[in-house]
Amino acid sequence: MTIVNTHQAEAWNGYEGTHWADHHTRYDAVNSGFNDYLLRHVQKGDGVVDVGCGNGQVTRLAARRAGHVTGIDLSAPMLRRARAAAEAEGIGNVDFQQGDAQVHPFPAGSYDLAMSRFGIMFFADPVAAFANIARGLRSGGRLAMLSMGSMADLGPVLAALAAHLPPPDPGPNGEGPLSLSDPGHIGEVFTAAGFAEIEAAPVEAMQVWGSDADDAADFLMAWGPIQFLLQGADPDAAPRARTALVSALRPFEQPGAVRLRGTAYLITATRP
Repeated sequence: MTIVNTHQAEAWNGYEGTHWADHHTRYDAVNSGFNDYLLRHVQKGDGVVDVGCGNGQVTRLAARRAGHVTGIDLSAPMLRRARAAAEAEGIGNVDFQQGDAQVHPFPAGSYDLAMSRFGIMFFADPVAAFANIARGLRSGGRLAMLSMGSMADLGPVLAALAAHLPPPDPGPNGEGPLSLSDPGHIGEVFTAAGFAEIEAAPVEAMQVWGSDADDAADFLMAWGPIQFLLQGADPDAAPRARTALVSALRPFEQPGAVRLRGTAYLITATRP
């Protein structure tokens, strides 16, 4: 297995990937409101590749509509979870492969659809990555992927944390959650990668972060990026940050859940 996104491989095979695998239902509660934006592009009999499939929720849902779905991800812990869930649900028309989608040897022209739920923002060279994914699509094959949009609705929550934590460093090549959050840049990247009919449509969904403010704060404080920032903070930063986080989350409490609006871009394109 060849890996060029080594920093991401370390994270997703370390604490970050283990946390996502162990708390897969929590992360699906955050992101599953966006599922239908992708699933509506899956057609009966399609051969599908799910890029950055993670714990495989979207992979399994797509398999109920498609002919066969391949999930690819860097994270061994999350792939173990994905395989176990597919077996438990009796879904046989899926397979999961560990690999770096930027350089993975996708069988040329073998897929009808490439999809991803927030698994595309961390490539060291996004043009090379999407060109490689394009090679795996047949002529006329489709792409439907979600990238994060503005984080404005998370502003009060992020501000509460930022007051007590050191600022995050950008990725060595500019990769990060918001690397594909500008429609103009999205168009440039996917055009350079060889796609046509490119659109980046703004979409939104409600995201469930916990049962109440305390529960959501505990979940966020254990999230990999926050844990990483805490390593460079003073020992008292964690309790201060959590107290501020609980207060920031209180206004978003609803009966049984903390819900915040999330925004994204649905990127669609075709391979000529």
